[in-house]
Amino acid sequence: MIFGFNTDVKHDGTVYHVQSEARENELLLQTQVFVRGRCIGKRATSYADKAAESGFTDQQKEQILRDQHRLVLDSIRDGQVDGVLDKRFTPESLAAIKELDVLWLNAGSVHSDRNLTLRLRVTEGGAAVEGARLTVRFARPDAAPFYTQVVTGSDGDAELKIDVDEASLPDSAVLVQANYSGRTATRKFHLRKVEA
Repeated sequence: MIFGFNTDVKHDGTVYHVQSEARENELLLQTQVFVRGRCIGKRATSYADKAAESGFTDQQKEQILRDQHRLVLDSIRDGQVDGVLDKRFTPESLAAIKELDVLWLNAGSVHSDRNLTLRLRVTEGGAAVEGARLTVRFARPDAAPFYTQVVTGSDGDAELKIDVDEASLPDSAVLVQANYSGRTATRKFHLRKVEA
């Protein structure tokens, strides 16, 4: 299983979020580029031919995805991102794709009584998804990463609690991967203290 790659890169004052993942059902390795939460383009590579060959490993698949991710990052740094994004996507065709998404419902207030509480929702094309598996990686500077899994209910929501001291939150991050019907969506959330 490939978890995927997420990187923020800055060019000319704009922060680009680059997210790469394997779309197992479609046999695609996809890299998406986001600016302020909006997808501005994608690059996808089919590995259907390679998957049909005997001996094609997950490690080889991961290396192809890693190389594609690096290519997009380098093109952003060089100011040439438009040159590597797929031109076959139009706004209409992008809108027609039922994308899996992860929303953080309680981003404004997540910590109380030594518990970090995350309320997450998984949607597909804007509709709630029941039965999506969420793998959550909580990373903080003073301890090893913590992993857990939850499954969304009929409303597409899932809630989890992590015992953590509030002082370590500003340097912590949460990586969430949703899996549903062979598709994945990965989101990274940074935590910070909100001043009252």
